[in-house]
Amino acid sequence: MRYLGLDLGTKTLGVAITDKTKTICHVLKVIRFKSNDYETALNELLKIINSYEIEKIVLGLPKNMNNTEGFASNRSLEFKKLLEAKISIPVFLIDERLSTVEAENILLDASLSRQKRKKVIDGVSAQIILETFIKREENKNA
Repeated sequence: MRYLGLDLGTKTLGVAITDKTKTICHVLKVIRFKSNDYETALNELLKIINSYEIEKIVLGLPKNMNNTEGFASNRSLEFKKLLEAKISIPVFLIDERLSTVEAENILLDASLSRQKRKKVIDGVSAQIILETFIKREENKNA
């Protein structure tokens, strides 16, 4: 059984996955879709879910720096509802503030060009979201 991490944007959905032991995360894919066409993103995601034994899904919740929820948070909450209507796997929300900044810094440290960073940043953000969730799970069980 594996976990999936998701970073939802207006045109992309970053997808990260754990190994079977849930100790290593890696970027699986970045799903691209037309602006706000979340049905297309959802259909692509369902193919991934059906290809792997997914136990939990973690979706980034982009809160404002003052801990309030804005438009981007509403987008994630709506996507969560759409996803839960199609699957019986639990979907957890996790605060993703600064995950994109962290992903950008990781990619800059790796000396990736702006063009290459743009292609993978949402996947790396999804990986960070998933890693954060796994650490939180480990701390609960400790």
